[in-house]
Amino acid sequence: MTVRLRLTLLYGGLFLVSGAVLLAITYLLVAHGGANLLMSSRSTTPTGQTVTTYLVGGLPDSGRLPEAEQRVTEALQQMVARQKADFLHQLLVKSGLALAVMAVVAAVFGWLMAGRVLRPVQTMTTRIQRISARNVHERLAVAGPRDEFKNLADTVDGLLGRLSAALDSHRRFVANAAHELRTPLTLERALLEETVLDPDATAADFRAQFAELMVVSDQQARLLDALLTLATSERGLDRREPVDLAEVTGEVLRATAPRLTGLDVHKDLRPAPITGDPALVERLVANLIDNAASYNIPGGRIEVTTGDHGLAVTNTGPPVPPEMVDRLLSPFQRLERTGDDGHHGLGLSIVQSIAVAHSAELTVRAQKSGGLAIGVSFV
Repeated sequence: MTVRLRLTLLYGGLFLVSGAVLLAITYLLVAHGGANLLMSSRSTTPTGQTVTTYLVGGLPDSGRLPEAEQRVTEALQQMVARQKADFLHQLLVKSGLALAVMAVVAAVFGWLMAGRVLRPVQTMTTRIQRISARNVHERLAVAGPRDEFKNLADTVDGLLGRLSAALDSHRRFVANAAHELRTPLTLERALLEETVLDPDATAADFRAQFAELMVVSDQQARLLDALLTLATSERGLDRREPVDLAEVTGEVLRATAPRLTGLDVHKDLRPAPITGDPALVERLVANLIDNAASYNIPGGRIEVTTGDHGLAVTNTGPPVPPEMVDRLLSPFQRLERTGDDGHHGLGLSIVQSIAVAHSAELTVRAQKSGGLAIGVSFV
């Protein structure tokens, strides 16, 4: 049953019910309407005698007439009662017939009205069916007053805009991922060809090439692990457990202590209980500390603070243009793109995805003296 048919039935049903109620009210008013009125009339006979006649409700009251005229009056009353009953029956039949005819007319007009009301929906449906991945940039652009259909069309246009942005982001992500994976594969092939094609290569040469291949393989493994973490966090949380950010941050700092050598690390780890995925929370903290250490200056400073259901990491480093801050949260975006730094520009994008999965608020601010101040506030 289509919406148009349901609206038609609704319109016709409402009219039928309203007409039936109106018919019932009219019938009751006619059947019980009017009050009994005492009426009298005087007339003079040809002989000069005055005759007074009393009527109740338009008929002679047999109780107040001479006994000789009671039979005639009663007969008249019975006739009027039959006429009234016949009139009410005719009223009911003809009104019911008129109601049936008007119900059909109401159904026809209801069908036409429903079609007119639903016409904008049909227009939007036709336009949406023509939109695909190739022309997702098109919009409904419905004109007219700000009514429910206009709001619906604007909502669909907003959804199409977000979908278009997501598709563009996906295309860029795939292109960047393919580029990042192609570079180490090309390097691996070059190293293998160099050794295999060299007739004078020795065992030491092979070991040296294999060592370089292991480094390249480790970089690929880190890239694939980062991509897997990014995909997992964007999918959402599979489990939630109580986690203390202070404990997780302390463990990450101890594990990354060798990489923090030469940096002035200040930590203030107060209890910060949250609920989330322990593995993803640990990866979030590790990426923030790794980012603070990697994009720093020699002898720079890192401040790590936990408390009030949140985490803050601040570091010194090269100045970051304010317009670059939002771009750093996108995959494969870095301040410096060097081929051997072991980073692929996925750290902060993973942090953002994990924060979104936990419904946490992520704030990134460029400091005037250089470096970033990043805060994550969990609900």
